[in-house]
Amino acid sequence: MKLEFEPIQISKQGRYAERLFRCPQVASEYSFLNIWAWSQDYGLLWAWDENLVWIKQTLPEACFWAPVGAWETVDWKAIFDENRDAETIFVRVPEKLTTIWNNSLGDRSAASEQRGQWDYLYRISELVELKGNRYHKKKNLVNQFKNKYAYSYVPLESRRVERALAMQADWCTWRDCESSDILSAENRAIFRILKDWERLKGNLGGALVVDQKMVAYTIAEVLTEDTVLIHFEKADTEYKGAYQAINQIFLAHTADGFKYVNREQDLNDEGLRKAKLSYKPFDFLRKYRVVLPGFSQV
Repeated sequence: MKLEFEPIQISKQGRYAERLFRCPQVASEYSFLNIWAWSQDYGLLWAWDENLVWIKQTLPEACFWAPVGAWETVDWKAIFDENRDAETIFVRVPEKLTTIWNNSLGDRSAASEQRGQWDYLYRISELVELKGNRYHKKKNLVNQFKNKYAYSYVPLESRRVERALAMQADWCTWRDCESSDILSAENRAIFRILKDWERLKGNLGGALVVDQKMVAYTIAEVLTEDTVLIHFEKADTEYKGAYQAINQIFLAHTADGFKYVNREQDLNDEGLRKAKLSYKPFDFLRKYRVVLPGFSQV
């Protein structure tokens, strides 16, 4: 059976969510909002078989992401042949699938750590309460924001999307997104999500408003039954503590019933890694680059 790859389609997000739900471990980049938002910059395509959704990246280089579905029920030996002359590269492979492949394929599976792709995992209760010395600076900044500004928190609903788009445009002007390939790509991803906000499922969001001006917003998503995924978090730094405030206030208002929050990767960016570590993750969702023998279905 040869797989037929096609562009990511928003009309299939419900079917995709069903396959994703069957994954024993769900990493941040496999959420539908993520593959939809970044599909153009990474040239993402997908193909469907009876059990799995296969994701192919074509930009800036060709490779595969981990297939999505019930990994434990798949006959991996039947999928990957013995052709050692034709290697297939998979990236962003969650640890559990890496282990399954290693157990199933033995030395034909070669994995290497992708530290920059590890997801940061936090307990929501800790980020809401900000207790103890380890969160003292964060809580102090949150309190400064709350005490200094007459703010209101509002859900990021369809009627507020245009204001979020306007704030994002301003944010990009402040940060000179055009001079950074990374920020430009992120800006395109944010606009893609916000423009399709009404059509997307499972999306969450919130914003802080001061004097009728949106000064911070969060774009998030329900990742699993117990985990919220934060995709983007932006704030106007003229409002001291706005970043810390939107982090804490969004979770306090929106994440009731969830235990954990996934705040995605640091992409080996030193500043981003420092910022994510400062919130004291309790664990990481580790990911790997895996080289497998020739993929017989491509």
